[in-house]
Amino acid sequence: MDNERYQRGWQMLTQVDGEGGQRVVDALADISPVLGEQVVQWAFGDMYARPELPPRDRQLVTLGVLTALGGCEPQLEVHVNAALNVGLSPAEIVEALLHSAVYCGIPRAINATFVAKKVFGERGLLPVNAVE
Repeated sequence: MDNERYQRGWQMLTQVDGEGGQRVVDALADISPVLGEQVVQWAFGDMYARPELPPRDRQLVTLGVLTALGGCEPQLEVHVNAALNVGLSPAEIVEALLHSAVYCGIPRAINATFVAKKVFGERGLLPVNAVE
């Protein structure tokens, strides 16, 4: 394990995902600790730490991609929380998910929006005042 990459990644993971990131890495520890290390080192230490896009913008991309892929609701839940952690508002998240419907379809956008609704409810952020 590259200690510098891991430390940089852990710092970024904590900043972006908070406890959600810790839970993912912990959940992988007894089945695939190497995958957990890759999440920390590669995804966050190398990719999220790049200066060309701020974490806020990276979360918008991540929300769109996870929505388009479909079947990624557990990861989407972590990243909706992360999007809130890095400064996106609930209304901006809802708008990004609405926009994704144009490119990946209404069913996937609905599924993603219900994940966001769950996260917003847990964080006391409902109702969302989105623009119609």
